[in-house]
Amino acid sequence: MATALTTTTGSALSPEGGLSRYLSEIRKFPMLEKNQEFMLAKRFQEHKDPDAAHQLITSHLRLVAKIAMGYRGYGLPTGEVISEGNVGLMQAVRKFDPDKGFRLSTYAMWWIRASIQEYILRSWSLVKIGTTAAQKKLFFNLRKIKGQIDAVDDGDLKPEEVDHIATKLGVSEDDVVSMNRRMSGGDNSLNSPMRTDGDGGSEWQDWLVDENAVNAEAQLVQDDEFDTRMTLLQEAMGELNEREQHILTERRLSESPKTLEELSTEYNVSRERIRQIEVRAFEKLQKAMKRLDREMREDTLV
Repeated sequence: MATALTTTTGSALSPEGGLSRYLSEIRKFPMLEKNQEFMLAKRFQEHKDPDAAHQLITSHLRLVAKIAMGYRGYGLPTGEVISEGNVGLMQAVRKFDPDKGFRLSTYAMWWIRASIQEYILRSWSLVKIGTTAAQKKLFFNLRKIKGQIDAVDDGDLKPEEVDHIATKLGVSEDDVVSMNRRMSGGDNSLNSPMRTDGDGGSEWQDWLVDENAVNAEAQLVQDDEFDTRMTLLQEAMGELNEREQHILTERRLSESPKTLEELSTEYNVSRERIRQIEVRAFEKLQKAMKRLDREMREDTLV
């Protein structure tokens, strides 16, 4: 699906051509009601109607921009980050199944974040050296946790800070120290000289080891596994009722999770009741995904 983005006047629309103008233009696209979204999604699913796809995409451009703004701390052009998020949105629209019973935004945010994060990892030459799941988690959470514990932005972390971050993210202390030094130094060239005493002109690349060399075949396997898990998540979410979907999304899947207090006010129930619904919904989601995964594997063996 290659859907070109255009303004309400028909001219080309790209965040890389002027961010302020782009953000102003995407506000003009109408938000869709649930029934409208369902009908458009069915039209695209059954007939590959490009106009239906265009309406679904443009109505969610603000969601992409909001998510992309959360990744401004990585030194990359915001317009490019938004563009990558839009690619994820288009992939989500292509795979979205409206019959599962939940909104496109719930499904799309996973694709948007994944697309943006992969772009950031590709763009950071030093981080690209190691891209295990643990390293990715560390990379995308280190700044936030440092802010929470008031750690300095530049320079080495204190031992107690290293221990706290390593424990919180489930990684080694060496990984925390290494990643912090990489990120504090910015996206340096691999040929930049190391500034260490007694070092006879060593360069960054002399100190970095590719711990997770991924060939093309392995990357295809990873991509296929991601697609499969996204499909399982979509189907499993469809087994929750509307209230469970909304509370689980707002508490665990949102870029800015709502508090129990906020949701208790919204639903006019106690905070404990919201917590119970959240826990029950998460347990149901886990069970559904495990069951669906088992059924899929059994079908594959037949």
